[in-house]
Amino acid sequence: MEIQLLSSDKKKNKMSFILKGADPAFANAIRRCAIEEVQTMAIDDVEFRKNSSAFYDEMIAHRLGLVTLTTDLKTYNLPENCKCNGEGCARCSLKMTLKSSGPWQVYASELKSKDPKVKPVFGDTPIVKLLKGQKLELEVTAVLGKGKSHMKWSPGLVYYKYMPEVKIGEVKNAEEIAKACPPGVFEVKEGKLFVNKDELLKHDLAGMAEKVSGGAVTIEENPEEFVFCVESWGQLDCKEIIEQAAQEFESQLEEFGKLIKEK
Repeated sequence: MEIQLLSSDKKKNKMSFILKGADPAFANAIRRCAIEEVQTMAIDDVEFRKNSSAFYDEMIAHRLGLVTLTTDLKTYNLPENCKCNGEGCARCSLKMTLKSSGPWQVYASELKSKDPKVKPVFGDTPIVKLLKGQKLELEVTAVLGKGKSHMKWSPGLVYYKYMPEVKIGEVKNAEEIAKACPPGVFEVKEGKLFVNKDELLKHDLAGMAEKVSGGAVTIEENPEEFVFCVESWGQLDCKEIIEQAAQEFESQLEEFGKLIKEK
């Protein structure tokens, strides 16, 4: 297999790459592992000390659970894999506190973490608005988890499409085809139609070129090449998500191999 990086934007937490020499089963396995198996930190338990806001405890707890947290995979273990057997210790859980009083808009940045490596990714995420005299005081517990258990642990969005292959025959209306498709995908030079591969990968032509050209332009899908797009929620960067997905897939294959031998 071969991987070719197309783009990487750390500020927007986005990355795209081409996977060559694979098949749909493998590509989909990597996608599913990235979404469901890669571990991230998320708030799993909330203990309220005071809450006189207009929101019920359950509503605030739900909002806190969806706050994305930066994740340190080297320091923490999954609760079920920890030596404490999931009872809760510094190796598998993290305590964070919040204390605020109104009039005030409470944001995720007010969560005080005992570990500077784990904190809200987007500090300006609103939690609740407190009016004069209202108070909110709580302690939360963040743990590692997987997206297959709850989407709050999913690291982001991962999807792919087959590599499009455009074949241009005898085209009589090059200008018309170029205008009908997204800007930049096709270029016309001396009356001839050319495809811009970089722009082609950014768009889905949905048969537009084939229809307008009357079949002179055809678009086929290569089942052995895939254009992957990764959008991170911020807990991990895009490269880490794919690396962790590959490791999780490999560990699952090893476990499967052991089970086969035992049978």
